[in-house]
Amino acid sequence: MQLTNRQLFYQYLALPSEVPFALEVVKAIGIYLYDDNGNEYIDLVSGVSVSNVGHSHPEILAAVKKQIDQYMHLMVYGKYILSPQVQLAGEMVQYLPENLNSVYFVNSGSEAVEGALKLAKRITGRTEIVAFKNAYHGSTHGALSVLGNEELKYAFRPLLPDIRFLNFSKQADLEQITDKTACVLIEPVQAEAGILIPSINYLQALRKRCNQTDCVLIFDEVQMGFGRTGKLFAFENFGMVPDILCLAKAMGGGMPIGAFVSSHDNMNLLTHNPDLGHITTFGGHPVSSAAALTSLRIIIREHLPQKANAKGKLFVQLLEKHPLIKTIRQIGLMLAVDLGEASIADKLILQLFENKIIVDRFLFNNTAFRIAPPLTITNEEIRLISKQIIFSLNQIM
Repeated sequence: MQLTNRQLFYQYLALPSEVPFALEVVKAIGIYLYDDNGNEYIDLVSGVSVSNVGHSHPEILAAVKKQIDQYMHLMVYGKYILSPQVQLAGEMVQYLPENLNSVYFVNSGSEAVEGALKLAKRITGRTEIVAFKNAYHGSTHGALSVLGNEELKYAFRPLLPDIRFLNFSKQADLEQITDKTACVLIEPVQAEAGILIPSINYLQALRKRCNQTDCVLIFDEVQMGFGRTGKLFAFENFGMVPDILCLAKAMGGGMPIGAFVSSHDNMNLLTHNPDLGHITTFGGHPVSSAAALTSLRIIIREHLPQKANAKGKLFVQLLEKHPLIKTIRQIGLMLAVDLGEASIADKLILQLFENKIIVDRFLFNNTAFRIAPPLTITNEEIRLISKQIIFSLNQIM
């Protein structure tokens, strides 16, 4: 007897955690997912901030199909001139500051962080890395080493040495950045801590401290890049610029791709002493690059970053007065709806799923749930969804 997809899922697929209510998706369009029984679900997670232009955007599908007809993988990254790669790099740099003018393509956010950490050590000749408590940067060994939560790390030690963790948004801690520090790695908005938004003064003080100690400032915008925060890149909200920028997730419009971005002078350090200072086989895959280029053009053309903040504020306006909601932290179209108690959050997430609305927990904040829909969501959809969230809140009261 032939096994069903669900049986295959549980029997042969290696899973990162228990998945008791695995949803079998057969189609996805815009903000909607459809399961094998014909049920329609509203997606307020976007694959964790991946599908910023919505699921199955017709222009991205067309770009992918066109590139597949031309060629797919040809050679390890950086050996051939591939039009999708170079066009994407050239277009990205148009929207970045002058010191972020060289793009190294990889496959994922974790890989972008790995490359950035290596580059920072190469630039400075130093080893100390400063990161932040409750930060999430990925699950590879280097990225795991700078993850600011011991529970996810202890089983895999020893990890990278010489790492110092600071308290996020605590300005006094910045004095611990010294002339021994190679780099400071920070999320401009801490995502998995529950959307913690620092003040402009704090990040500008961080920039100043990195300048004083001549260390490299790395921004991890894997979740927050490409319009999610109301700007194309999150650092634009804070009036300062990092030395290295890490990107992925929404970059590919649904296809896997990532990048770390710095100056030509910095990136050239990876080309000698030793050669192949960083290398990848599939980084910037032509099909992923074609999708990413199209996604970037859609985001710019449709003014999705500019619209994101108003849409996020509309969610806040419609939800914040409910008695079970203690606070809502919002930047752009990224919200943490905090219910104050983990048990209430657990009940609501389950109730929303039963009501065909998909939200998600944060890794390091169990009292809140995430709202991060595709940036293409309409105001009418936001109003309808907010009514359904309030209905679900009332069901658990």
